[in-house]
Amino acid sequence: MSVTSHAYTEQDVEDFFDQTAQTYLSFWDSEGVLHTGYFADEADSDYRAAAERTSEILAAEAGIDGSSYVLDVGCGCGNFLIYLAKRFRCHGEGLDLSNERIKFAQTKLAGDRDLATVEFRHGSATQMPYEPSRFSHVVSQDSLFLVPDKPRSHAEIQRVLRPGGVFAFSDFLQPTKDIGDRAYQVALEEAGFEILLARNLRSHIRQTYRVLGKTALERAETTPDAAARDWMLAFSASCKEIQIAIDHGEFGWGIFVTRKRRNATP
Repeated sequence: MSVTSHAYTEQDVEDFFDQTAQTYLSFWDSEGVLHTGYFADEADSDYRAAAERTSEILAAEAGIDGSSYVLDVGCGCGNFLIYLAKRFRCHGEGLDLSNERIKFAQTKLAGDRDLATVEFRHGSATQMPYEPSRFSHVVSQDSLFLVPDKPRSHAEIQRVLRPGGVFAFSDFLQPTKDIGDRAYQVALEEAGFEILLARNLRSHIRQTYRVLGKTALERAETTPDAAARDWMLAFSASCKEIQIAIDHGEFGWGIFVTRKRRNATP
């Protein structure tokens, strides 16, 4: 994956998520759960349960346990890493470009002894503040597609992983040479990773946007604030457009699990 020039910058991404953090928290989910769900079947409309199921599946496929030291890249409001720490009693660190989301994640740690092994930090996936070979696992949920320089972020993830360490993530896909599922695999292999699992889960992202769009429409009908109502209606309309794009094969979602080659250098 040699293309590194994009219409947006890391500063654009940081500004967007800083500016919208409170909007999402106030109208969408007070805990900041904002990633794609893995639904039980076509009739399933429980977004929160589906989002939790995604975390469960990704953790299981990555082989995370109590001995793991995990880095969550693009950790957002910290929910995935907190789930891992509580479920497995593992150590972990979360890294995100948004100061606002990191601050929110840090508030969840206060006074919780189960989270004494967790730390959140503001920073970039292309210049991580960690020494080489620090982590046994690097994980990410639906955030790496926002990195303008993906070869650089792959190199940084490879650097901070121990030899034989696991890099497991979910991410959005488009059928282009930049971030299609096969192109993703090639880029990872070129960065020094062995592909263990590559699973296209397009139906789940379609159902995620169907459920989110319906929920936004229902909330708009009972929201007295005009600005918030307009925001929800616009979001609901965009969810319909995304479903159309998915049906046309223009948008997708998948889970990848890789291992850093033991002979790879940090």
